[in-house]
Amino acid sequence: MSFEDNVVIVTGASSGIGAATAIQFAKEGANVVIVAKNLTTIAEKCAEVGNKPLIIVADLTKDDNIKQIIDTTISHFGKLNILVNNAGKSEFVDIASEDVMEKFDEIFDINLRAAVFLTSLSVPHLIKSRGNIVNISSIGARAVLFPGNFAYCASKAALDHFTKAVSLDLAPHGVRANSISPGPVKTKAMNDDFWEAMAKRMALGKVIEPEEIANMILYIASDKAKSITGSSFLVDGGMLLKG
Repeated sequence: MSFEDNVVIVTGASSGIGAATAIQFAKEGANVVIVAKNLTTIAEKCAEVGNKPLIIVADLTKDDNIKQIIDTTISHFGKLNILVNNAGKSEFVDIASEDVMEKFDEIFDINLRAAVFLTSLSVPHLIKSRGNIVNISSIGARAVLFPGNFAYCASKAALDHFTKAVSLDLAPHGVRANSISPGPVKTKAMNDDFWEAMAKRMALGKVIEPEEIANMILYIASDKAKSITGSSFLVDGGMLLKG
């Protein structure tokens, strides 16, 4: 899959799925815009395998920062082909806790509102390029796997439904929108005992590597998937099969 001459925005690119996705797009010749609060080695890794990325340090809870992402991208590259709304926040909160609404708003601000606003600002440019959007949802949109996870699960279910709804609005303009729902994806944030426990809950007996989700993102964003829109793809290692 070649993405030569394509401009791709990847939010939440400092680690995990976002970092792997940015590197994979760079390998395929894309001009990548990497967005996160903190960006260190990812830019160097992208430059090692492809074009030097455009770095934007942004807080997706701030509207002016979100506007800056699109304005800077268009000012630098003159166009936008692919938007990957990957940034997300996962936090457990008890429905009866005193700070429940504060935590609820924080999670929805990142997981849903930022994606909606970025999509809205991107649309005029995606229409020009007949580009597409890939939203990173979660297995939590389909099943509640842990107690205290209601805000996260609700935000991801809303993101899936937003993706379907906006895909219908954008289809007449030739712009596609899809989402991917990963199961547990291995990161350095958790220890080996946690990942071993997760692997036992998955039918394939293994947790998912970030590169596996990145490969799926690139496929959905490519011309190989040019007739796919409004769809949500589950990549969970068979976790839901085991209940």
